[in-house]
Amino acid sequence: MLRRFLSIIFVSGAFLLISVGAFSADPYYQGKTIRIIVGYQAGGGFDLYARTISRFMSKYIPGNPNIIVENMSGAGSLVSANLIYKVAKPDALTIGHFNGGLFLSQVLNKPGIEFDARKFEYIGVPFRADPVFVFTRASGIKSLRDWMESKTPIKLGGTGSGAHTPNNIIRIVEATLGTPTQLVSGYKGIPDIRLACEAGELAGSCWEWSMMKTQWSKALNSGEVAVVLQAVPKPIPGLINVPLAIDLAKSSESKQLIEICIHKNSILARPFVLPPGTPKEQVQILRKAFIATLQDKEFVAEADKAQLEIDPVSGEDLHEMVQSLFDLDPKTVKKIDEMLYPKPN
Repeated sequence: MLRRFLSIIFVSGAFLLISVGAFSADPYYQGKTIRIIVGYQAGGGFDLYARTISRFMSKYIPGNPNIIVENMSGAGSLVSANLIYKVAKPDALTIGHFNGGLFLSQVLNKPGIEFDARKFEYIGVPFRADPVFVFTRASGIKSLRDWMESKTPIKLGGTGSGAHTPNNIIRIVEATLGTPTQLVSGYKGIPDIRLACEAGELAGSCWEWSMMKTQWSKALNSGEVAVVLQAVPKPIPGLINVPLAIDLAKSSESKQLIEICIHKNSILARPFVLPPGTPKEQVQILRKAFIATLQDKEFVAEADKAQLEIDPVSGEDLHEMVQSLFDLDPKTVKKIDEMLYPKPN
């Protein structure tokens, strides 16, 4: 009887120790560091969003890990996208932030794509891109009419092939509206394009209004640069008199292509992703922390001060939108390919 009583105490004690150990286990992220790999150089829009988010996101992750941002520019952020897919460990400690226009490049079977966008784990996007076309005063382009009537192609700066902004949008507008354009690609990011515009090497480019009004505010206010076209579904507040590309499309096919390649892809433009195979539990933790960060009062105050747009899309919705790109019919895919990658004359 005594032996049985002692056995019960022993088993109960062991169970209690296991239970206490389970409940007192350190959170997965405690003492760890999360890296956000940005596919562009420091100082640009991708970098600014990543660094601002990184300063607040840790408090919404159990264990409060350190979060750092590293820049890995190259090929319009393709270098970093491939790294996240092929090299980064699926341990939820490496987050990629690169140009979502590359997902369409995979659909088009373009060289250099070493990832399958359907297999990334999506955390979300901080805002829906609001691309506009801007030109310097020195270029002589003060309106869309000036641009359309130019007898020579106007030089616009781009990054890498497949980047949604600026490259893909410039190509789509050229194909659907007939704008005389020479895309000069290969710049590391928007800061370099801006400098090239100021030096007279370029007439302008296309990028998010939310970034332009913060990073080129002095030139805007002085009239040194002007917005002549919006590539958005509805007019941006403050730019009511600037025409919309969708309103100028001359056919239903052109409108459809603008909606697919510009409007829809502008939602996908700035994804935060994890490598394939990342444990679902960690994916959910980071998804919740991401959305909570974008709703944080202190974060919102800092974003407002920096004039950063916040209009998040969840990781779940982002995943569905990426999948929809792979559901496009072959005829539409072929037409998009012809517009984005025109054959030289």
